[in-house]
Amino acid sequence: MNKLHFLTAGLPLSSEGKGYKKGLNIINEMDLDGLEVEFVHGVRMNDANQALVQEFSKQQDKLVTCHGPYYINLNSQEEEKIEASVERILETARMGQKIGAYSITFHAAFYMKQTPEEVYKTIYKSMERICSTLEAENNNIWIRPETTGKGTQWGTLEEIVQLSKEFKNVLPCIDFAHIHARNNGIYNTYDEFSKMLEYVGKELGNDVFNNFHAHLAGIEYSVKGEKNHLIFEESDMNYKDLLKVFKEFNVKGALVCESPNIELDTKLLKDYYLSL
Repeated sequence: MNKLHFLTAGLPLSSEGKGYKKGLNIINEMDLDGLEVEFVHGVRMNDANQALVQEFSKQQDKLVTCHGPYYINLNSQEEEKIEASVERILETARMGQKIGAYSITFHAAFYMKQTPEEVYKTIYKSMERICSTLEAENNNIWIRPETTGKGTQWGTLEEIVQLSKEFKNVLPCIDFAHIHARNNGIYNTYDEFSKMLEYVGKELGNDVFNNFHAHLAGIEYSVKGEKNHLIFEESDMNYKDLLKVFKEFNVKGALVCESPNIELDTKLLKDYYLSL
């Protein structure tokens, strides 16, 4: 990566109902850097849209990532649901490769009242299958389990960093709003952001900052964690200090904005970052 790219989470709201051609044009017109394709309910994209996104991803300084379906739980108590989850991740990776995506991300699992150690072992087995299958298919897209926003969900930063150390094509997708919400309002200062990145660099090597994938939004939370995303001006998310830390660490890769007013807050992030 040659810079930090600012991506919308899905097509811009102002393109609603007008499809990928209009949405990608809006991203270009607003001088944003790309999008994360959201496969919320399944990995479905017709050939025409695949061609549009593939062409977009080839533009200089544009970037595409993919978010896997929400119906993924690699720690389900039902084996067929684990199988279906593995297949959904594989489908996301295959589609990502087709459309020129840089990496894919997904929410990996729930604890299901098991210990973190038990859940880790179960997820490891599935990730081993996913990585070996993609390697056999010559698919080298980055696989990025996402840090999660609730205590019932597997996916602390430490858990995902540990998993990333086990597989060469696995790295974290760090959702800073999720970490902030999961910890009931902490991890929201310059020093805390710096310590998080120092930890990631120490564990995974400083080259991780040249190959980053992160999410950011305003967020509402309770003692149980994430409730819903908010626009930045209605939240306490300290995006300005986070971007200062990104600048200090010379982070390059994808920063995906998941605020409800997608393109406006993505533009806000980019403009502030460029002003530093």
